[in-house]
Amino acid sequence: MKSALLVWGGWDGHEPRESVARFVPFLEKEGYAVEVADSLSVFEDAAKMNALNLVVPCWTMGALTGEQERGLLNAVLSGVGIAGWHGGMGDAFRNNTGYQFMVGGQFVEHPGGIHEYLVHITRPDDPIMTGLKDFSVCSEKYYMHVDPSNEVLATTTFDGTHCPWIDGCVMPVVWKRRYGAGRVFYSALGHVASDFDVPECFTIMARGMLWASR
Repeated sequence: MKSALLVWGGWDGHEPRESVARFVPFLEKEGYAVEVADSLSVFEDAAKMNALNLVVPCWTMGALTGEQERGLLNAVLSGVGIAGWHGGMGDAFRNNTGYQFMVGGQFVEHPGGIHEYLVHITRPDDPIMTGLKDFSVCSEKYYMHVDPSNEVLATTTFDGTHCPWIDGCVMPVVWKRRYGAGRVFYSALGHVASDFDVPECFTIMARGMLWASR
């Protein structure tokens, strides 16, 4: 049986516990033995980490100790898949640049806060995006520093309403990448648990988890 570890914590405003809970039934239905943890110390157990098929971090801000960071990164380097969303993965561990290198991006701002915006599917031929069309969400629109080696699956465009100097900037919203032998998947969608009521948001994340999984 495949195994998945979902780790939640950090800033409560992102509803990490509730957001993680949205995906437990899905993974169990897909045949995974699911473990949910609320402590970063789980990353220190090398034997546990290296035996996983998938790890899903949902921990906004916070900090990893050296041992915790090595445990997580080494597991992904060895082939364990990692997938996550919004600040739970893309605004996590701001001082851990090795972690950010693995993720392929880091949150820096959300101009205008929560508002409606369009998500443009750039790779409709990719299995994660099959059958999906451009869609709108009402949530935080993340401005991120991103790795140019990412394989971008969806973008959004800033219009300069809140920050005129970024007018026309096309920002990646969903991407996948490799880190050693591991697959990495990230979606900027999912500010709070109810964002996954949008079918496209849930579908993209669910498919991304399965793609990333070893």
